[in-house]
Amino acid sequence: MTITDERQPGAPVVSLGMPLVGGSHERTQGHGTSGLATAESDDRSARLAAVRAGDVGSVHSWELVTAVDGPGTRMTVFLSGCPLRCLYCHNPDTMEMRRGTDVPADELLGRIARYRGVMKATGGGLTISGGEPLMQPAFVKRLLRGARAMDIHTAIDTSGYLGSHLSDEMLDDVDLVLLDVKSGDPETYRRVTGRDLQPTLDFGRRLAARGTEIWVRFVLVPGLTDDVDNVEAVASYVASLASVSRVEVLPFHQMGRDKWTELAMTYELEDTQPPTPELVERVRDQFRSRGLRVY
Repeated sequence: MTITDERQPGAPVVSLGMPLVGGSHERTQGHGTSGLATAESDDRSARLAAVRAGDVGSVHSWELVTAVDGPGTRMTVFLSGCPLRCLYCHNPDTMEMRRGTDVPADELLGRIARYRGVMKATGGGLTISGGEPLMQPAFVKRLLRGARAMDIHTAIDTSGYLGSHLSDEMLDDVDLVLLDVKSGDPETYRRVTGRDLQPTLDFGRRLAARGTEIWVRFVLVPGLTDDVDNVEAVASYVASLASVSRVEVLPFHQMGRDKWTELAMTYELEDTQPPTPELVERVRDQFRSRGLRVY
């Protein structure tokens, strides 16, 4: 396996298109995989061995952000591949692992080391996102262990559907989990994602039992996730998790619509409008009524 160095002084900055699905946060322009050395191999078996060992991962993009994917200034790494097919997915190009770029774990850890000073000064750290990062558990394990060795705060942004891929040993290296709870009603969850809700519920309870800090994210989509009873079910579940310190209600938007067209994928929310401020406040109040800290 050879390493190709793609660092180019003065290379243009590439917009990441806000890889956070459905979110309302604003991001600075990111880097794609620009500036990272990538791994190339004509030997399929060698590549697969490197992936299984966690030496190489399929990376969609990376960026430095502040107060979006956890506290402080963070290096957020977006991995490719996701088992869910969320109707409102903001970056459908992260759904398939083959669309990512092979990047060595040591390359990303070197980048983390470069920004360690600003991370420590701002209370920031590393966030591993996606796609669904737990589709690549060996790679995630390697990044978490490396960051922990540098005394860097770590976070994982996950749906929890593959929470069983995160071993207790790996969780020892996780400071914060950004848990996307997409619905409280199982049928609505399946409509939104194509998958079952129960694994997410089980994972959240496992985190709470360990005392791992959780930030919950809920994407508010009119006509899809906004039903009062659905929100009540989410709020009731979240309130039962003692380690939840923050809930983010993320208003749906259409900023990722063009990507579905570019990928020749059917986009079912073409006519869905963003929620009104009144609806957003109603939903936030439902969470606040449970004594939760809501944004």
